Amino acid sequence: MIGLPGVLAQSPTDPVPIDAPTIDWGAEAPLLVLVGGALVLMLVSSFVHSRRSTRSYTAFTCLVGVGAIAAVVPLWREVQDPERGPFSTLAGAVGVDGFSLFMTVVIAVAVILSALLTDDYLRREGLEGVEPYVLLLLSAAGGVIMAQANDLIVLFLGLEVLSIAVYVLAAMHRRRVTSQEAGVKYLVLGAFSSAFFLYGIALVYGGTGTTNLVEILDRFSRSALTEDGLVLGGLALMLVGLGFKVAAVPFHFWTPDVYQGSPSPMVAWMASGVKVAGFAGIIRVFMLAFEAYAVDWQPMVYALAVLTLLVGAVLAVVQTDVKRMMAYSSINHAGWVLVGIQAASDQGVEAALFYLATYTFLIAGTFGVITLVGRVGDGHHSLDDYRGLGRSRPGLALLLTVFLFAQAGVPLTSGFFAKFYVIAAAVDAGSAWLAVVAMLSSVISAFLYLRITVSLYMGDTDEEPAAPRITVPLGAGIALALCVVVTLVVGVWPGSIAEVARDAVPVLTTVG
Repeated sequence: MIGLPGVLAQSPTDPVPIDAPTIDWGAEAPLLVLVGGALVLMLVSSFVHSRRSTRSYTAFTCLVGVGAIAAVVPLWREVQDPERGPFSTLAGAVGVDGFSLFMTVVIAVAVILSALLTDDYLRREGLEGVEPYVLLLLSAAGGVIMAQANDLIVLFLGLEVLSIAVYVLAAMHRRRVTSQEAGVKYLVLGAFSSAFFLYGIALVYGGTGTTNLVEILDRFSRSALTEDGLVLGGLALMLVGLGFKVAAVPFHFWTPDVYQGSPSPMVAWMASGVKVAGFAGIIRVFMLAFEAYAVDWQPMVYALAVLTLLVGAVLAVVQTDVKRMMAYSSINHAGWVLVGIQAASDQGVEAALFYLATYTFLIAGTFGVITLVGRVGDGHHSLDDYRGLGRSRPGLALLLTVFLFAQAGVPLTSGFFAKFYVIAAAVDAGSAWLAVVAMLSSVISAFLYLRITVSLYMGDTDEEPAAPRITVPLGAGIALALCVVVTLVVGVWPGSIAEVARDAVPVLTTVG
């Protein structure tokens, strides 16, 4: 072997050293807690002969969610430290900033609330087992990956982990044909949306030569592309893929059927955790990496927001099934978040984050009541099934009324400030007409919420209440209590969340 003096030459047969990326495991603690919790659940359940241990699975899932939130606390202090600040790891593919940590907490809260609602539901329907909890944690892990993604490939992987688990959760009820149908519809349409997103990534790579968001932002900041047709096409296709996840019109057609057929606690997760993850991907891609193309994508988001606001509000009022009503209502709420994103400003991001955080509690509480009213078989969801609930279960009816009024934006509830911040961001960004459309859709949606409330309290008094005595189990009771407390407290003290959202503005950072 011949080489320079004092230097050992390398043989052609020697292995080439691999420059493996360094990983800051502490930065990935929340994600590791969620994935580790799912793995522990699968391992422990394999040694349990009886499947009737739902309470222990629920308690463990809630502890995992709390653990993920606890793991965020030291990271939050770190990224808010001026000497440290936001940073990334895994060769810059994963970013840790206030935005990703804020979204992680919201997703973990959605996991806790959904698990509490699932507990009694599984026993009531004879579906005891660990599978829903494992899938719930894995889906949440995918959402966290999307919130942290600094690379389009990582974002796609998170999207698939999130989605595949939810497809199974939608079809979880083995004895309901509508549940199986909902799972198949969600799977087929979700596969199409994933294909659109993947083709969008391919076009962006063809136009920029990279999928790393930091490198894309850096290239746009140094020079402009002379031929950007591929990039614009990629942006449009990625907006289609992510628009499906947040149920934006016209990519919403799956939502009413899937919400109606899926198990009610799982719909609470779809409308909260899945929607939060989808918007995390939109904000991270469009408002960070492609900020230079805001003049191109803002009109697209503007059009989506208008359609989503109006279609969601108008079609909701003509439904007779409460779950379908809430499906179209969730579409309308997605339009409100899109209004904040369309502003393309820090104020718009803050408004969108505040809206997502408060909406998670609103929708979880609403579907908590819907889960209880659905009773055995989870099929009592017509508007007539809610008549007389104010007499048979006044406490439950009062909770549902609070959640509905909050969604309508009534003052002294979190929903009022959520909509107020979005409107303020839109007006400040010069989108006053979009703000007008949003307020118009809110007026239309108010009719929907009043219609349900009237059914609760103003049914025919000569008839017996359609709803029998409904028992509120411990898990659902805790979830409903948490939701109503947050809804009312934030309605009086919005700064409790708004100040945190203000510090959660997303940034892209290099490895460090």
